[in-house]
Amino acid sequence: MMVGWRRSSAAASLQMPPVTILLLVWVFSWGHATAYLDIANMTELQKHVSFFDRNKDGIITPSETFEGYVALGCDVAFSRESASSVHAALGPKTSPVDAPLPQINIYIDQIHKGMHGSDTGAYDAHGRFVPQKFEEIFIKHAKVRSDALTSLEVEELILSNRDPLDPQSWGGPVKEWGLSYKLSSDKDGFLHKDSIRGIYDASEFVKLEEKRRSSRSEM
Repeated sequence: MMVGWRRSSAAASLQMPPVTILLLVWVFSWGHATAYLDIANMTELQKHVSFFDRNKDGIITPSETFEGYVALGCDVAFSRESASSVHAALGPKTSPVDAPLPQINIYIDQIHKGMHGSDTGAYDAHGRFVPQKFEEIFIKHAKVRSDALTSLEVEELILSNRDPLDPQSWGGPVKEWGLSYKLSSDKDGFLHKDSIRGIYDASEFVKLEEKRRSSRSEM
C-alpha cells in the first residue's frame, strides 16, 4: 500500500500546473537575496510591476504574481499560467548573482533588465516613462477617438511596433495589450488614454482592484 501511495503521489506531482511546481520550489528554497528599492525614485516600470509586490519588500514571488492577477479580476487558470510564464522569463533576468537557485523571484530594482522589444517605447531602457512616445500612440493609432483606442486600433498598434529582427519579442505585447484591453476598455469598446497611462504606473491596477473588492462586498 505504501509503495502504491508513493507512486500515485509521484504521478500526481507530474500533473501539477507549472505555477504550482514553481510555488512549491519557492516555498522550499533556502532564503533569498535581499532587495534594495528606492521607493521615492521609482521608475514608471518599477511602479507598474510593484502592484504585484503584495508585501512591498521589493521582491515579487510567484504566489504574489498569482494573487495580483486574481486581484485584477483574472480567473484562476489564467492567473496560474501567467504567473508561471512571467516568472520563468523574468526571474533569471532580474535576480542578483547571490540569489539562490532556482532564480524565479522578480527583483523590482532590476526589472529594466527584463524589458522586451517590439514595444511602444513609452518606457526607455531604464524603465522611465517617455511622454512623447506615449502621445505618439494616439497620434498614430487613435482614429475613431483621439483619446482612446478600439480593439482594431490596439491590434494595429501591436503590429506596427513589431521588430522584424526580433520575432521572439512579438508575443509579449500581444499578451500585455490584450489583457489591458480586456480589463480596462469601457462598455463601448474603447480603451481610454487615462486608463492606459494608469497601466504604465499601476494606478489603473489599483483602481481595478478597488472596484472588484467593492463589487464583491456589495454582493
